[in-house]
Amino acid sequence: MKKLALVLAASGALALCVPFAPVAASFESVEAKEAATDAAALANQDMLEAFGDKSLKAGQYLWRDEPGDGDPRVVISLSDQLAFLYKGSTLVAVSTISSGKPGKDTPTGVFPILEKQRFHKSLKYENAPMPFMQRIDKYGIALHAGHLPGVPASHGCVRLPGEFAAKLFRVTEVGTPVYIGA
Repeated sequence: MKKLALVLAASGALALCVPFAPVAASFESVEAKEAATDAAALANQDMLEAFGDKSLKAGQYLWRDEPGDGDPRVVISLSDQLAFLYKGSTLVAVSTISSGKPGKDTPTGVFPILEKQRFHKSLKYENAPMPFMQRIDKYGIALHAGHLPGVPASHGCVRLPGEFAAKLFRVTEVGTPVYIGA
């Protein structure tokens, strides 16, 4: 199975390397968006292998006891409203999400986690709570615990079930890549 590899350059710049494909120049470049969409498609296949033919309802997640080896990475499938956590090449967890509603779309591409705060309040949206916030861009888009109605409903963030968000927060670190695919 084709796997994506992530390389963090010494300069701190993020570059995607997909076998036989050019290196992405920026987080939201066409290549980064394609790589993120490919990662989301592969994650759906990996979910079948790891968890079988299970379907999740809004607010549910699955987390394997096997920890996996290697660095963590998060893959988001906007079309499936799912988040996947990998450790190395092992799919460790999958969760339902709620991404940005129409007009407040969640950006696609590959983003490093830039900042983490256990208890954060939105500066844009009337101090709305954002527990286990992991910011991925300079405009305030983040992964965080929040309401999951089963459809895209956020202002662009990726909302996660509270317990899943807490576990994910403990596994990731600043610099962990987040692939957000259509």
